[in-house]
Amino acid sequence: MKTNIRNARVSDAEAILGIYAYYVKNTAISFEYDVPTLEEFRLRIQNTIKNYPYIVIEGDEKILGYAYAGAFKTRAAYSHSAETTIYVEHSLKKCGLGKLLYAALEEKLKVQGILNLYACISYPE
Repeated sequence: MKTNIRNARVSDAEAILGIYAYYVKNTAISFEYDVPTLEEFRLRIQNTIKNYPYIVIEGDEKILGYAYAGAFKTRAAYSHSAETTIYVEHSLKKCGLGKLLYAALEEKLKVQGILNLYACISYPE
């Protein structure tokens, strides 16, 4: 499958939320109990892209996954650090999409001068 990675748009919110909702409903991975509303998700994307990259990976003209970064901590000493988040369509796990997304996100963050990346990872078993 040919894939394309591009910057996310607020108009992608519905497709991205569709991927995310599975993880909220079926796993502990998201650290959320309720699926956000579409409007809340649009605002999350809008607020993130003000300062950090938010990207999607597409295949067959459909969003298959997404990744973004945000502030790791608010103190000045952490200004070269970010927290990363990646979600892939649950039926497409272990096919390399996450690796592609992470590499692209890493490159965008490097351009911004962010070199320390952190991830909060939950393993539900």
